[in-house]
Amino acid sequence: LLVMLATPLAAAEYPPVSVEVTPRQVSSHVYYVPGMPGMATDFEGFISNAAFVVTDEGVVVFDALGSPSLAWELRKRIAEITDRPVVKVVVSHYHADHIYGLQVFKDEGAEVIAPAGALEYLDAPNAAERLEERRFSLEPWVNENTRLVRPDRIIDRTLSFELGGVAFTVNYLG
Repeated sequence: LLVMLATPLAAAEYPPVSVEVTPRQVSSHVYYVPGMPGMATDFEGFISNAAFVVTDEGVVVFDALGSPSLAWELRKRIAEITDRPVVKVVVSHYHADHIYGLQVFKDEGAEVIAPAGALEYLDAPNAAERLEERRFSLEPWVNENTRLVRPDRIIDRTLSFELGGVAFTVNYLG
């Protein structure tokens, strides 16, 4: 475990969050992390949900939360459950509260999978403008070190894959 997390821990200088990022086990492999209902900047930006699936070959995360600090807290909670690396992150959609934590998992080497339309969002002025606004309204958790992460794979139809004995189906809904 120390070897796997040595690089991210050494490189990570994410301001701590005071909100509880608590995974709830919902089946033998699946954990759910409920955010809190509120506006975009409420609860240190913890207004979206995440989930993760632990397999024999690694962890698949669904959505990366609204700041690197929140994602780092999630990563630490995952490390309390398993020493396996996060190998994939599936993003439901490219809204700030789902993507600003992506850099934590990308820096670990995870593949980022996103729906069609993600690149159009990232290449539009709105993405940079929103990030700049969040650097102000969610400072210190979103700051000058927060970056937009481009997906490694774009899907525009159903994607099925197997990892560590667990079958995944990701449905593209548009």
